[in-house]
Amino acid sequence: MRMGASRLLLFLFCAMLTHLVKLAFAQQDPYVFHDCSNTGNVSRNSAYSKNVDTLLTTISSYTNIDYGFYNFSEGENSDRVNAIALCRVDLTPTDCQSCVKMCAFELLFRCPNQKEGIMWYMNCTVRYSNNSIFGVMQFKPVRQLSTDVKVTDPSGTFNQVRETLLDRLRSEAAASTSTLRKFATGRANSLYFDIYALLQCTPDLNQQECSDCLNQSIAKVSTCCDSSPGVRVLTPSCNVRYESYHFYRSTLEAPPPSSSTLPLPAKGKGSNSSRTIIIIVAAVVSAVLIFCICTCIYLRMRKQRKKVEMDEINSGAESLQFDFSMIRVATNNFSDVNKLGQGGFGTVYKGKFPNGQEIAVKRLSRSSEQGDQEFKNEILLVVKLQHRNLVRLLGFCFEGNERLLVYEFMPNASLDHFIFDPSKRLHLDWTIRYKIIVGIARGLQYLHEDSQFRIIHRDLKTSNVLLDEEMNPKISDFGMARLFTLDQSQANTRRIVGTYGYMAPEYAMHGHFSVKSDVFSYGVLILEMVCGQKNNYFQDGENTENLLSHAWKNWREGIASNLIDSTLRVGSTIEIMRCIHIGLLCVQENIAERPTMASVLLMLNSYSMALPVPSRPAFLMHNIVESDMLSDRSFQASQNEASMTDPYPR
Repeated sequence: MRMGASRLLLFLFCAMLTHLVKLAFAQQDPYVFHDCSNTGNVSRNSAYSKNVDTLLTTISSYTNIDYGFYNFSEGENSDRVNAIALCRVDLTPTDCQSCVKMCAFELLFRCPNQKEGIMWYMNCTVRYSNNSIFGVMQFKPVRQLSTDVKVTDPSGTFNQVRETLLDRLRSEAAASTSTLRKFATGRANSLYFDIYALLQCTPDLNQQECSDCLNQSIAKVSTCCDSSPGVRVLTPSCNVRYESYHFYRSTLEAPPPSSSTLPLPAKGKGSNSSRTIIIIVAAVVSAVLIFCICTCIYLRMRKQRKKVEMDEINSGAESLQFDFSMIRVATNNFSDVNKLGQGGFGTVYKGKFPNGQEIAVKRLSRSSEQGDQEFKNEILLVVKLQHRNLVRLLGFCFEGNERLLVYEFMPNASLDHFIFDPSKRLHLDWTIRYKIIVGIARGLQYLHEDSQFRIIHRDLKTSNVLLDEEMNPKISDFGMARLFTLDQSQANTRRIVGTYGYMAPEYAMHGHFSVKSDVFSYGVLILEMVCGQKNNYFQDGENTENLLSHAWKNWREGIASNLIDSTLRVGSTIEIMRCIHIGLLCVQENIAERPTMASVLLMLNSYSMALPVPSRPAFLMHNIVESDMLSDRSFQASQNEASMTDPYPR
C-alpha cells in the first residue's frame, strides 16, 4: 500500500515532535515542583518540627504497603502532623518507597520551618499539614508542566480527541470501587499521533470528590496548555497526565475505543507526474524547515528548563542574590589582575565591596553543563550549612548567561599551596598542622552527622581546604556533594567525580559512595599532612609505590617515624605517630573497618583511648581507574590537581 508524500511528511514531523517531547522530559530532574505554605512557621526545635522530621523520614519505611498510598500521623493536639504520599500507580513497591523517601527528604530540605508543605516528584507526591488531610479533597495548590511545543491543528481534532479521552478516563477513575487505588489509563488515536493518558486520585476520596478534582484538573489543561502534546497537572488530591508517547507500564493500558479514532483523509482519485514532482520538492523543502524549527524548539525548551531551575533557586534564597553590576564593580570588571585561579567549571576572582569586605567570586563557565548543576548544588546545600570549618557562601548572581557564586575571601589560600611547597611548608609547624587536621575532622563530622542533613562531600582534598588569616581550615567546593537521607548509608552513581589519590576504591571502580568514602579521603589527607608529600607514585628503591603503600610498608616494619616530614623539627612525636595510625585506619581496604568521623575526633582528642590495629590499606592503582574510565561509567577526575576553582589569593 503506497503512502502519499503529504502523509509521509506528516508522519516524520510527528515522530520528530514525539522524540523532542520525550527528550525534554527525560532530561529533567526528579524534582518538579514544591509549595511551602504561608499559613505559619515553626522553630526548628519545636515539638511540631520534630514530629515533621520523624514522620517524613520514616513515611516509606512501612513495607507492608505495596499499593503506593501512605497515610500516617505523628504527635498529639496542636503538635500533630498528618502526612500523605502517593506514587504513580505503575511503580513497583521498591521504586515507590525510594521515590517517596527522596521526595520526603527534599521536602524537609525545601520547607524546613513551615507548618504545611507539598513536594511533587515525577513519579510521586508527598505532603504534610497540621490540618486533617485524609479523605479531604484539595485542589490547590495546583501546578502544571508542559512543553513549549504546540500542535498546529486548524481543524481542532487533536484537542477534541484529547478532551474525549480525558473525560472518559475521569469517569473510569472516579467510579473505581477499589479502596486501594483510584486511576484510569488509556490511549486514543488522533490524526497526528497516539495520545496516552493516566489519571489518578488519592484512594481516600469518594467517587464525587475524585470526579470533581479531575474535572478541575482537565479544565486547567484547556486554559494553560491547549494544543500541547504533553501536559501534567498536579494537585494535592489528584493528577492528570497525557503524552504523545507511552510513558506508563503496558499492563495498565486499556485498548482505545473505536469511537476515539478519527477517519484519515480520503485518498485522491488520481495524480500525474507533475503533481508528484511538486509534492516531492515541497516535501524536501518542508523537511528542512521542520528540522530547523524542531532545533529551535529544542533549544528553547532547554533554555526554559534552565529558567525554571533558576527561578526555583531565586525563590528559595532571594536574600542572597547579588546584582551582576555590583559584582562587576567589586572585581574591576573581572580584571586579570584580580584573577585568583581557574578550574574546569570556571574562574575565581578577588573582589571588594564598597564597605571594604573582601570576597572571592567564582564565575562559572557559560559552556559547562556540569557548571549548571554545580551552581544549583552549592546554593541549595551550602546556604543551609553553618560551621566554622566550612567555607561560607555569601550569595550568588544569575543574570542572563552569568552564574556567579560569592564566597568569603580566604587570605591564606588553600592547604595544598602550603603543604606541598618546600619553602611555604616551613610555616606549617606541627601545632598548625594538628589544628588543621582536627578542624577538617570537625567540619566532616558536621556534614556527616551533626547538620540537619547528611552530606557526602565526594571531593575532599588539600586544594578544597581553605585557610583563613589564622590558618583555621574550612572545607570548600560542594558542587559535587550529595545529599543523603538520615538513615541512608550508601548510594551508587554512574558518574564518578573526584581526584586521583583521594578517591576510595569502591567509589572509583564501582560508583559506591558513603560517609566512609569521605573518611578514606580524610585519611589520605592526614598522611599527606604528616609526610609533606602528595599521594602520588614515586620510586622507593626498586619499587614504584604511592604514599599509602609506602606508609603501610614502614608501619609494618616498625619504622613509621621515617614518614615524618623532615621540616617538623619541633613537635610531639607521640601525637604525630598517633596521626599516622589514625590515617592508616581511615584508608583501610575494608570499608566496615574504617572509623566514622565521630570516632576519628574521639581518637584525636583522647590520648588514653587505645587505637585498633589497622589492616591493609586500599592501594588504588592508576591502571584500575583508567580501565574503569573506558567502561560505560561517566568519569571525571584530575591528576591530584584542583578539579574546581578555589577562592584563594596568589
